[in-house]
Amino acid sequence: MSFRSLVARSLGALTIAAAFVGSASAQDYPTRQITMIVPFAAGGPTDVVTRIVASHMAQTLGQAIVIENVVGAGGTTGATRAARAQPDGYTLITGHMGTHAAAVPLYPKLAYNPEKDFEPIALLAGTPILVLARKDFPANDLTGFVAYLKANTDKINMAHAGVGSVSHVSCELFNSIVGIKPTGVPFNGTGPAMNALVAQQVDYMCDH
Repeated sequence: MSFRSLVARSLGALTIAAAFVGSASAQDYPTRQITMIVPFAAGGPTDVVTRIVASHMAQTLGQAIVIENVVGAGGTTGATRAARAQPDGYTLITGHMGTHAAAVPLYPKLAYNPEKDFEPIALLAGTPILVLARKDFPANDLTGFVAYLKANTDKINMAHAGVGSVSHVSCELFNSIVGIKPTGVPFNGTGPAMNALVAQQVDYMCDH
């Protein structure tokens, strides 16, 4: 399956890719610890899935798996770091629609090529996208939620995990469908964005 096909099929699902997997011997690999880059902050869905998978990988491979949260620019900072790593199979990244599809049109000077700089290994998870509102949001259902957004669009704050992230792109699609233009508030990952929502510092967000 080509990387393009994988992205098209997985959409918002997580994939794990190795940066320039090349000369590592299949018989000997791995002989030392592996680094798995999570391009978002700790506590978000990408981080949680990666840590669960890494735990099982470590047991199966007999080597330590080190998780590195490299945040910034909608996940592209972490993806760039992975793309520039040595092509030896010891640097992996948990990417998804945001880092390997949406980032291409959103970042004209993207420092990596999602199709050429990575090799897909496995599809880890597929998750639905949810719209979440703060606890005291003045609406009891989706109809009331949309009605309030339309009536107060210039006062509404929408949290997201960074420009180009799944939470950002999915919320912008939702906003376009319902016809609103809220103020976007970017965070370095879903975890910080969710914390702000729970603390009622923002009005709503979208994520998986």
